Amino acid sequence: MIGLEDNRPVDSGLTELTRRCSANSVRLFVDSAVDDDIKRDSDLARRMVTESKLAKFERLRGIKYPDDAELARRFGTINSPNDRSDCRLLFCLERKAADFLVTRDVGLQKRARRCGLGNTVLSVEDAILWLRQTFEPTAIELPHVFEREAYAIDLKDALFDSLRTDYAGFDDWFAKCARQHRKCWVVEVGGALAGIVIRKDEARPEASIVSPGNKILKLCTFKMAPAFRGEKFGEQLLKQCLWFAQSNGYDVVYLTAYADKDDLLHLLQAYGFKVTSRQDNGELIVEKVMRKGPLPVVAQTDIIDLDRASYPRFADGEEVAKYCVPIQGAYHEKLFPEISFRVPLPLFSAPGMERERTATPRQERTPGNTIRKVYLCRAQAKRLKAGDLLLFYLSKDERLEWSQSLTTVGIVERWQESTTPEDLIRMTAKRSVFSAAELTARQNESARPMKVIDFLLAGHSTPPVPLSTLVGEGIFNGGPPQSIARIDEDRYRRLRPFIKLGFDL
Repeated sequence: MIGLEDNRPVDSGLTELTRRCSANSVRLFVDSAVDDDIKRDSDLARRMVTESKLAKFERLRGIKYPDDAELARRFGTINSPNDRSDCRLLFCLERKAADFLVTRDVGLQKRARRCGLGNTVLSVEDAILWLRQTFEPTAIELPHVFEREAYAIDLKDALFDSLRTDYAGFDDWFAKCARQHRKCWVVEVGGALAGIVIRKDEARPEASIVSPGNKILKLCTFKMAPAFRGEKFGEQLLKQCLWFAQSNGYDVVYLTAYADKDDLLHLLQAYGFKVTSRQDNGELIVEKVMRKGPLPVVAQTDIIDLDRASYPRFADGEEVAKYCVPIQGAYHEKLFPEISFRVPLPLFSAPGMERERTATPRQERTPGNTIRKVYLCRAQAKRLKAGDLLLFYLSKDERLEWSQSLTTVGIVERWQESTTPEDLIRMTAKRSVFSAAELTARQNESARPMKVIDFLLAGHSTPPVPLSTLVGEGIFNGGPPQSIARIDEDRYRRLRPFIKLGFDL
């Protein structure tokens, strides 16, 4: 606190610490030991300024300290007034007057470790990390999807016209969202507002749901502009919502919708939402329970149906086969644009620098937006079945940051074989990353049938699993496969701890 309140420029880390504490209702206290330190400042003017600024912090009061001999017995040798102040701070911590002590004093941190209090004495950086992990949701970033405050949205946008028709008082309700600083996810394309979800954390008593759970995410508005619906931005928004909910431990996600919203209801029900009731105004309440822990599989289980209902979770027990799928960089960046980053130049690789995606605003968007995707190959794998896992390995590409890494997990929905360009175009439909001309050229490259694998995108490992780990852990035998190859259960169990999807597998 002295570093924050003295008359020098404020350290940005201290500013961030106090801002995050305030935002998350974490109380900051100072103790009389801090006053003792300030009183030893020989610069009277500076001391008066610091004391006046410290007045805004809460105080720990009424603590009776042991004498120096007892403090030294508990917390280490006292050779100076500063040592006495350090020991008194640790005494406050030991007495549970506070949960943590934040300090940049390395000597105090070492003293705390020696007396068994090291886990509760944090540096400023440790404290900021703890605040982020404990109170702030894990961010999910997808192309074209941005988080905005409700007050930053232009209510005059044409996207909201039909909502005014469907909901009397919509403008007043939106104004309330703005006043409450509600968070939104918006889809922006070329400066145009293509879609929006307004989200809200709800307590159990106010939530209109029947599903069990206390951590509840309500999607107050889920709206796409008609001009953009063919580009699968609805799937992109749903992916954003469900990955966010799963990564942040929500129990239930729900929203309300009128029964005539066929496209929205069909999309929601495809990924585990269920209509549970109807409100007095005719709206349906549509809920999804976010599963936790391994998915139960018995002999009668249809695994792909279980995976769809539990999305983005998936079954990965011994009943499910696992395959490594090597994928070239050009195809990887089209299928998975959200994780296809250029290798940063040395001058632009510092921590905190924004990475550059290879996707451009003019790139074909549909394949990258979808949850359901299609992969083409001529591999000999004949035993693929619905529910099997695809583990995508990005082959060597010097342009891409995650080159030679296992990046992505997919779930097989089905596979087919095509022998003509017409078959291939029909089978891939709008899920393909290729144009009709490119599909025709690929089919005609060989007389062998083309394998068309439909799969669900389950998630991306952050960080990805590099080749060095895959070889070092014996998951790959000497090098990556050149074609789709099955990974046996033993090797998958060794791989599993390295796959970080934002939730426990």
